[in-house]
Amino acid sequence: MSTETADKPKNKNSESKQEFLKTINPATGKELNQYEMMSDDEAKEAVEASHNAFSKWRHVSLEKRAEHIKNIGKSFKKNKDKLVKLMTAEMGKMLSQGEQEIDLCIAICDYTAENGPKELQDVNRTLPDGGKGLITYSPLGVIYGIQPWNFPTYQVVRYTIANLMAGNSILLKHAENVTGSALLIKEILDEAGLPENLFTVLRISHDQSDAIIDNDHVQGVTLTGSGAAGKIIGEKAGKALKKMVLELGSNDAYLVLEDADVDTAVKWCIQGRTYNNGETCVAAKRFVVTEKVYDEFKEKFVAGMSALKVGDPTDDSNDMGPMARKDLREKLHEQVEESVEKGAEILCGGKLPEGEGYFYPATILGNVTPGQPAYDDELFGPVASLIKAKDDEDAMRIANDSRFGLGGGIFSKDEKKAFELAKNHFDTGMVFINSFGVAQPNMPFGGVKNSGYGREHGGFGLKEFVNEKAIMSLEG
Repeated sequence: MSTETADKPKNKNSESKQEFLKTINPATGKELNQYEMMSDDEAKEAVEASHNAFSKWRHVSLEKRAEHIKNIGKSFKKNKDKLVKLMTAEMGKMLSQGEQEIDLCIAICDYTAENGPKELQDVNRTLPDGGKGLITYSPLGVIYGIQPWNFPTYQVVRYTIANLMAGNSILLKHAENVTGSALLIKEILDEAGLPENLFTVLRISHDQSDAIIDNDHVQGVTLTGSGAAGKIIGEKAGKALKKMVLELGSNDAYLVLEDADVDTAVKWCIQGRTYNNGETCVAAKRFVVTEKVYDEFKEKFVAGMSALKVGDPTDDSNDMGPMARKDLREKLHEQVEESVEKGAEILCGGKLPEGEGYFYPATILGNVTPGQPAYDDELFGPVASLIKAKDDEDAMRIANDSRFGLGGGIFSKDEKKAFELAKNHFDTGMVFINSFGVAQPNMPFGGVKNSGYGREHGGFGLKEFVNEKAIMSLEG
């Protein structure tokens, strides 16, 4: 989800040839493991094997596919502890939040197993002239996913389970820093009894990835990442005439309206900005607060964020762990410094801590205005942008004053009004009312504008990579 794109390993065939993918513990800065990269021939053979697996899987009944997916959920449950600990070691999320991530993945498996066969059933229609029509959802083939590190399992499950249900096979290029998690996910799917080569992890570079997109067997590409990555991959996939789903970055606005319960807003806004160490695409990032409640919200928001404890993600007494990589922390701090140079003020945090690991404090920037990274761009870490609005109408104007449109939130005691604003005025793919959330198996997930296109979850993801085939008999 957003600036969370995979690392960019050097071209394996270039002078500074990279032989291994490396994982590093962000809490210590020390290397965890190395994984040998695939050769060009090995990657090509993997695509061929995936296509051959698809050729058989496409003829498996919807009900049998659902049984496999149900078993995958059970396998995740069985291996939950091992996977949670590895995710924390590789990217620094709190253990409790890793558990929540796996619980969500299990829920996605269960929801898909129960509802997938109904969603993908053939549809009969009567033609205008009395003839017979049949709509069938035929799988496309090999679906290639390029996924980020911030939710190492959920990002994979989100597109994998839907497309396995639809009858496709899966290729995964995961972010380098969660390579171990990617390989453990494959073990878990294998243990669940998924037929061989239906799910394949590609240990490849970006240059090798381009060849995967061009491969004739690959029929669809899905990317979760930054807007910049979306433009690059979108251009490559478009040139190859491959269907795409893009879930990109955002700077989601959370509106605190004049009639909001401030204590409720503060509680959810703190969670929305710091969940997953602040590294979430659909996180609360810009806090647009009406003048009437601004001073009260600011005082309580600063106090709450200042009280958060940052440290070892395996210690439940801490509230946040480290950022996932050194370069990501450096970029975030540069955005904070540039915003300050252009007029923003640091209300709390904002200083690089000393010591090992890639920790960053919960930070709030005030006096945030257009032209600052804190207003215009995505800050992918625990930094909140606090913006004052004149009134409710002005708050909505500021919220929509963004090139992004993934999620957002509205706080108001008048829930009916909040739903009306969300429905008719908020230019995003998702809106949370008096709360904060990440994803629900039965609700669509995705954005508009520079936050991408296509949808996942809620039955919508099942039909992103299928051929809606029309079969007609005009004889009646």
